[in-house]
Amino acid sequence: MDLKWIRTFITAAKHENFRKTAEELFISQPTVTVQIKLLEEEIGSTLFQRDGRKVTITEDGRRFLPHAEKLLGVYESGMSDLNRFRQGFSQKLTLAISPLIAETIMPFVLKRYMTLHPEIEINLQVVDSEFIADAVLNGEVDLGLSNQHTKNSDLICRPLYDDPVVLIVPHDGKDSETAPPLDAEDLLQKNYLITHNHPEYWDQLLHSVRAVVPAVRTMAVSQVNVTKRFIIEGLGISFLPSSTVRRELLEGRLLEAPCPFINLPNSKTYALLKYEHPKETQFLEFLSQFRF
Repeated sequence: MDLKWIRTFITAAKHENFRKTAEELFISQPTVTVQIKLLEEEIGSTLFQRDGRKVTITEDGRRFLPHAEKLLGVYESGMSDLNRFRQGFSQKLTLAISPLIAETIMPFVLKRYMTLHPEIEINLQVVDSEFIADAVLNGEVDLGLSNQHTKNSDLICRPLYDDPVVLIVPHDGKDSETAPPLDAEDLLQKNYLITHNHPEYWDQLLHSVRAVVPAVRTMAVSQVNVTKRFIIEGLGISFLPSSTVRRELLEGRLLEAPCPFINLPNSKTYALLKYEHPKETQFLEFLSQFRF
C-alpha cells in the first residue's frame, strides 16, 4: 500500500471533490482517480460513490477514514522524529509565550540557550496570555511564559520577574540636556492614554490615573507593539513595562516621563507548567540567570 494513496484518500474525504483534492495536493485530477481506485482494490472496498462528477464518501470509506488518518499520522510522526535525530536533536521543548515576551526577552534568551543546548529542539507558540494556561493544561505545550497569573490548581504558576511600568510618550525632538522636564500630568490631560495592552495591571492603574486626571481620554489597544507604534506616530501615550521600550528609549524614538503622583505597578511574568520535568526545570533555571 502506497502512503500517497492514503494521503489522497484523506484529502478527498475532506472535500468529497476530486478536483479540489488535486489542487490541494498539487497533482492532476486523473492521478487522484487512479490512486483512489488502487487503494480501493488494495482494501477490497468502495470508498467513494461516483455520480458523474459528484463523489460521496461511502459507509466503508467513513469506517476506514480514522484508520487511514492514524496510518498517516504514525508515518509523519516517525519521519519528524527521524529528521530531528538527523539534526542532532534528542529532546524537544515546546513553549507557549505571550506576544509581549516574544517581542522582548525571548530572542535574547533563546539564542543563548540553543547555543548551549543544541540537542534540544525548541518549538514556539505565540499565544495571548489568557490562553496560555489552557495550552499547558491540555498538554499542547510543555511550558508557558505568561503575563497573567493563573489560579488553576492543576498548574504550577511560578513568578519569574517583575518589570517596572513607566509612562512612555513620543519624543518631542528637543535636546535632553536643555529641554524642560516632562510634565506627566499635563501630558495625560492633552493626549490620549492608550490602555489595556497588558492583561493584568490596567484596571487599577487607570483608576489611579483618573483620580488625578478625571477627564483623561483613553483608547484601548490590545498589543504592546501596536501601542509603541501609535506612540511614535503621536497618537497617544501609555504606561508600558520598561523592558518593552528599552530599545526605543536608547534609540531616542520614545521618552520616559516621570510620574511621581501615581504609584506605578510592576508588570509580572509567570512560568506555567503542569509537571516539573527536568527539561522544563533546566530551561527555567537558565532563564532565571537573566535580569530584565
